[in-house]
Amino acid sequence: MRNLNLILAIVLVSANSYGSESASEKIARAKSAAHPGISENASVTDIDGSLLKKGSNGWVCMPGIGRVDPVDKHPMCNDQVWAKLMQAAASGSDFKTDRIGISYMLQGDAHVSNSNPAATDPDNGDVWIQEGPHLMVVVPKEMLKGLSDDPYNGGPYVMWKETPYAHIMVPVRVTR
Repeated sequence: MRNLNLILAIVLVSANSYGSESASEKIARAKSAAHPGISENASVTDIDGSLLKKGSNGWVCMPGIGRVDPVDKHPMCNDQVWAKLMQAAASGSDFKTDRIGISYMLQGDAHVSNSNPAATDPDNGDVWIQEGPHLMVVVPKEMLKGLSDDPYNGGPYVMWKETPYAHIMVPVRVTR
């Protein structure tokens, strides 16, 4: 019981610190997910989906990913194809694309299952990965044939391979 109380206290402190962020702080973090050529004119939505800044280039940046954790602070910027993938993954509905979609996560990602986007237990036997700065590329699924799904192979790999949300993870090194 003591451990449960400690965990609840940590979650509440985290939630309160996230909730106390200003809109401009959230916008700045969201925009840090991609290079300025994209993020400067992107729309920015809060983790709950509410609009923080209207953009003009069709990209949407977020300060975190509510699907992963309601207080997540891993920003991402998505094109329209990736926005549809995220909506489908959040609802558990089917997703198919006939074109390439791009997502930037230049600040890295949360600890997630490499095989199951809905997994929440890191002890479930899946391979779990916390990727540093990366791009994600979704393509028509038949184009993934022959690509590794090993996140430790030293290069790009397929995440969520056996799901409708399969995509290529492209680790990158960001220099500043």
